[in-house]
Amino acid sequence: MSKIAAALIAGLFATSAFAAQTAAPATHAEAKADHKVAKAEAKEAKADAKADAKVEKKAAEANGDVAVAKADAAKTKAKAHKKTEKAKADATAAEKTEAAK
Repeated sequence: MSKIAAALIAGLFATSAFAAQTAAPATHAEAKADHKVAKAEAKEAKADAKADAKVEKKAAEANGDVAVAKADAAKTKAKAHKKTEKAKADATAAEKTEAAK
């Protein structure tokens, strides 16, 4: 009976040693896979940041274009207002000249 027990105990040690050897590569493979996942997530985050930067840049350009358009519109309105005021002043002067005659 002791030979059987000794054989079983030896078998347990042998299988546990074998299991430990096969577990190490699996752990290495898992670590490698985790590294690849982390690397892929970093790439995704970088791509997201680039896309967000592009959107911000386009929005800034659009806001700049809007500001330029508003400035042009204000300039045009000011010119039109100035011309209208001049025309009113000329008309008033012409009326005064006519009335004086």
